[in-house]
This record gives sequence, C-alpha cells and structure tokens, in this order.
Amino acid sequence: MNQALDILRDLLSSGRLISGFNAMVTLVVGLLLTRLISRYAGRLVGRYIGASQGVLARRVSYYALMALVLVSVLRELGFELTVVLGAAGVLSVALGFASQTSASNLISGLFLMAEKPFVVGDLIKVGDTTGEVLSVDLLSVKLRTFDNLFVRVPNETMVKAEITNLTRFPIRRLDVKVGVAYKEDVTRVKEVLLTVAERNPLCLEEPKPLFLFLGFGDSSLDLQFSVWALRQNFLEIRNTIHAEIKAAFDAAGIEIPFPHRSLYAGSVTDPFPVRLVGGAPPAAEPPLQVAPSPPAAPETR
Repeated sequence: MNQALDILRDLLSSGRLISGFNAMVTLVVGLLLTRLISRYAGRLVGRYIGASQGVLARRVSYYALMALVLVSVLRELGFELTVVLGAAGVLSVALGFASQTSASNLISGLFLMAEKPFVVGDLIKVGDTTGEVLSVDLLSVKLRTFDNLFVRVPNETMVKAEITNLTRFPIRRLDVKVGVAYKEDVTRVKEVLLTVAERNPLCLEEPKPLFLFLGFGDSSLDLQFSVWALRQNFLEIRNTIHAEIKAAFDAAGIEIPFPHRSLYAGSVTDPFPVRLVGGAPPAAEPPLQVAPSPPAAPETR
C-alpha cells in the first residue's frame, strides 16, 4: 500500500499525470472543434463558390486542424517537436519520390477546380464513360453511371481527355436522321416534319426546328430534322419523336425505303436471263428411251 502511494506521489510530483490529462483533453476538444470548423468552412465555401470547392475546403481544413491538434498533443506529452519535424521532413521526401503519380493527380485536380469544366451533379462524358459527377477530389473524380456503377477517374486523365458536359446549358438539340424514297416531294416531307414538331409539346418554338438536306443516298434522300428541347426533357423527346415521325409518314403516305441494289448492264448489252422461282412445278419430261444393243456375232475359228 505504501509503495502504491509512493508511485502515485511520484507521478503527481513529476507532472506526468497532469500532462497526460491535458493531452487527452486537448485531443478530445481538438477533434470536436476540427469537425465543427471544417464542416462550417465546407458549407461556407460551397454556398458562395461551388459544391466541389466546398468539399475540398472541408477536407483541407480538417487535415490542417488535425495536424495542429496532434502537434499540441505531442507537446503536452513532452516530445521534442524538432525531432518530430525532422522525421516528418525525411518521410515527406521519401513519399514524394514514391508518389509522383499522386503528385501529378494532385496538380491536375487543382487545375480542374480552377477551370471548372464541370461541377458536382453535372452529367459528363469522358471517353466511353458517361455519368453523374459525385465529387471532385484532389486525386480523382468520382462518377456514377446510368446503370448505377461507381467509376473513379484520375485527375491526370481528366486533364488530358476530351470532356463533354451534357448539362452545362439549359437546352439541347436532338438530330434525327431520316431517309425518304426518291419519288417523294422534299417540300412536302419538310412540312410533315414541321407539323410533328409543332404538335409535340416538348419541342421548343425558339430556337426553331432545323431541316437539312444531307444528300443523295444509295437508296434514299438523306435528311436531318433537328429540334430543341429543355435539358430535363431531352431523353423523353428522344424516345417519342421517332415514333411520331413514323406515324406521320404513314398517314401522309411517305415511304421510308429499305436498302436495295439495282443492277444495270447498259443499253447496248443483252438483258440478263430471268428464271422464275416458285409457282407450279414444271412438267415432267418423258423418260429417255434406250434402244437394245444388237446381239454379238458368233466367233469363227
């Protein structure tokens, strides 16, 4: 009992227990303040600058404050900060050589956040991948595809690749390629297409629908009919206007030809022989009659 009291007295007299208690209080309070301050900083930056910048501000402020809290805790425990900073410097140099790709992604991420080609919530297309932007981080961009797949694209790839932002502007244009038979009147076809656009409530009056004659195809007159719609109605009008054009062409008697080929041998050549396939079977020919061979002559000696 006396020995335990002596140990407790030594701890109290040396101040180790007090230092440990102070370090624990510093750690707990620091963690709470770090979470509150980083969350508030992220909301403030996200409100006035952008959602992706808000996420970045929250993470940077969190890690910076956590570093200060750890330094304070180590100081309370009696560690020499010069030794800790020296070891951290050596470790940083080693990590720098080992993480050149991460450094490239980090710098590319800063360029993306400064340029703002897209923000959180936009629909973008990168290569063969199309999806919604979930976050723009320091090392990569997270996407969610239409079939609910998670895709991580490194920032270095985003900087080098061609990016198509599908939701940057409020309206989009839908180009419908259609072909009609050579016998059809192009002016009448144009009137029918414009009537389809007028009856569709999703088509915008301004900008006006666009009609283009693309050229003479192998089997049809190639046309392009373009209509404008709001961004949120693009998929719906894409699924409906093709069926409406088909129904309007059927009602007007306009032919949409299928691909075919015509063989022309020239005016001075003989026509190709034609053989009918199908129908009544040809009459059976009589069997071939074979005359009996004469008897062989007897041999003479």
